[in-house]
Parts: sequence; structure tokens; C-alpha cells
Amino acid sequence: MNITYKGTAIGLSPDVYEPSEDSFLLAEAALSEIKNSETILEIGCGSGIIAAIINSNTKARVIGIDINPHAARCAKKNGVEVIRGDLLNCIKGKFDIILFNPPYLPTSEEEKNEGWINAALDGGHDGRRIIFRFLEQAGNNLSDNGLILMVVSSLTGIGVVKSKMESLGYYVEDKKQERFMFEQLKVIAAAKNDYPMNPRC
Repeated sequence: MNITYKGTAIGLSPDVYEPSEDSFLLAEAALSEIKNSETILEIGCGSGIIAAIINSNTKARVIGIDINPHAARCAKKNGVEVIRGDLLNCIKGKFDIILFNPPYLPTSEEEKNEGWINAALDGGHDGRRIIFRFLEQAGNNLSDNGLILMVVSSLTGIGVVKSKMESLGYYVEDKKQERFMFEQLKVIAAAKNDYPMNPRC
């Protein structure tokens, strides 16, 4: 199965998260922030759709990472430079932009999915388990003027996530949002300085 978005054709694969509203929202936010030839890291790249869209529409260099071996293979087939790994544990160096569409759904033991797809959905009992792990690590790989763009759901507690970002010293701003019947999705920007509040040069 293939899908096309922003002039970019993407092949999908079983056991890999199928791009949805959150994927497209993050892709739009990323395109609105990329100005020149930034270095970008996408955590949990899945099929590689966001990285591939960036490759097709900008001069930025993107590296994807995913813990799911099926996702890593799928992203590679879609032309994405990809590493298999768990969050930032195997990443060295700093990036101008770090993208993350995390597993944000609050998930009980009874709600867990079978197989690798669970890694894309299971956010722990409050939906914030992976998000908080990521935030604790991300500063080590973010350039001084860099930006984190991350999807958060109202089911996860957007205010709680923002407070966590601020407690780690980030300036925080909403970038994109979309409301559904039972859920609101937001792309939140976090930076070490007031970068999101000012236009980039």
C-alpha cells in the first residue's frame, strides 16, 4: 500500500504505524520551521513519511531513528537515512531540529497491542512515559539554537507536558493544532532560548 502527501509517495508496511492526522500535523509544523539546510533528527520515524516529505521539499538533512525493525526497513525503502535504536541512546552529535511524534496514548496492561506496533502507541498509564524519557535526553543532542517539535494529545495532558519542558529549561510555544471529537492534537515547540518566539534568520 502507498500514500502520497506533499508530492511524496510513501510505501507502507505491516507492523509499522500507518501515517495519520498526527503525522501530517507534525510534517506541516516541520516544513513551516525549516528555512535552510538544517540538520534534523526524527525520533520514531515509522514509515519515514515525515523525513521523506522534508527530503522532497527542503534542503535539510534528516536522519530517522526507530526502535521497530520493520519501521527502520520501511523508512529505508522510502529513501530515509535511518538508524534502529531506542530514542536517543545511540545518537551522537547535535541537531538543529528534533522531531518526535511519540506514543502518547494512555495505555493499561490490558490495552497493549501485540507485536512491534505497540511501541508506536503505548505511552504508559498516563501517556507520558516515553515523552518524559525523551525530554530528559533531548537536550544533549539539541544545538544551542535548536528546536524540538513534538506532538502531544489532550489525552496525555498537554499542560503537564509543557510544565515538564519548562522545568527542564525550555521555552515553550504551541505551533500547530487540530481538534477532533474526543481529542485535541498539538505540535509543541521547545527551545533552549526564546527561538520559537522570534522569526529565524
